[in-house]
Amino acid sequence: MNFNFPLLKPIRILLFPFSLLYAAVVKVRNWCFDKKIFHSTEFNLPIICVGNLAVGGTGKSPMVEQLVRLLKDDYPVAVLSRGYKRKTKGYALADDKTSALDIGDEPMQFHRKFPEVPIAVGEERIVAIPQLLHDRPDTRVIILDDAFQHRAVRAGLNILLTDYSNLFTRDWWLPSGDLRDAPSSYKRADIIIVTKCPDQLSEDERQSLAMEIGPREHQQLFFSAIRYGAPYHILRHGATTVIDADVEVLLVSGIANPGPLKRWLNEHSRTYYEMAYGDHHIFTIDDLKAVMRRFEGIAAEKKIIVTTEKDAVRLVKFRQELGQCPMYVLPITPLFLFGDDGRFKTGIFKFINAFQ
Repeated sequence: MNFNFPLLKPIRILLFPFSLLYAAVVKVRNWCFDKKIFHSTEFNLPIICVGNLAVGGTGKSPMVEQLVRLLKDDYPVAVLSRGYKRKTKGYALADDKTSALDIGDEPMQFHRKFPEVPIAVGEERIVAIPQLLHDRPDTRVIILDDAFQHRAVRAGLNILLTDYSNLFTRDWWLPSGDLRDAPSSYKRADIIIVTKCPDQLSEDERQSLAMEIGPREHQQLFFSAIRYGAPYHILRHGATTVIDADVEVLLVSGIANPGPLKRWLNEHSRTYYEMAYGDHHIFTIDDLKAVMRRFEGIAAEKKIIVTTEKDAVRLVKFRQELGQCPMYVLPITPLFLFGDDGRFKTGIFKFINAFQ
């Protein structure tokens, strides 16, 4: 592990002893699962787990959406998430009356994009899976969102994501670093994806990163970048706009890692201003009023407000206030580099077909 203390903020260095304690607890827990002291349950259908070793910001939601798009026309697929920062507890299946407060922002984002796909939440996935299958007995594939470290359920295919700018090989344990699971846990993955890479990642750097990660014989390694789509109005999805060198942007975001988005805006807009909130921030009417005041203070003739898809599901509740507001949502999808999208698709379908 290429851990570098100077990269940490001073407060994180002070938390180093707590990282050692946290590491010890996680290692004991993993050892108990490895030795079958703690039991992992398997289910009789293909389960694909998308997760990471660090907290937030690796692109799990876009990857889940990519899998849904890939599978939904061929298999009855469902998504099961924890439902982080929702106001409810236990199992819940999204319906027409569901809001982000009921199931969390990422599941609500999935539900808005794929209303025909069952989207469920539940803290205890081992309990939620049977409930989901009871509600939707035709389900043939389940995608587990952010469940790599939750070993009570043994997925048939584990997809591990790691951010190009913060590889798990260079990270450290919480709270002085961002790792919530042991770096050695990468060995449990079947597919490893380095996300948020530069579009023009060189072959030499690809090989260097592959050597650093050290995938095992059974593991496939991929590299992906972020592809940004056309910004659409937060309330009128058919209404899109263009961000170019004539447009000034007010970015409103409450996500773990807005860095790639800010770099993209810096390259494509005339200039951008930022109002940053904490990850999974629950927006209030006062927040929205502050955003509008900041926006009105921008003197440019061509200006818009831009937010992320995750933030949009927490802002859309202000329908009356946003009706005439030029707030646009910038969608993203993963783009596999080196022409590997076909290899990825083949691997996913091979797993499902072999299971059946």
